[in-house]
Amino acid sequence: MGKHEKVMDKVIRGASDANISFDDLRGLLIHLGFEERIRGSHHLYRRKGVEEKINFQREGNNAKPYQVRQFVQ
Repeated sequence: MGKHEKVMDKVIRGASDANISFDDLRGLLIHLGFEERIRGSHHLYRRKGVEEKINFQREGNNAKPYQVRQFVQ
């Protein structure tokens, strides 16, 4: 199982939303074909065929837990 698959598994299981590395999540989204746009502290991701923008912010070295849960939905 590769790095992106491990991160996806961790995100989908939802067992550790507060412990998802921001850089790992960013890498996963780019690997999945999302385009990144940075506005201040907000990292916005869009992909053709996906209606909603995905917004992430850092909380230390990790992504904010509520934003990880929103991504899963």
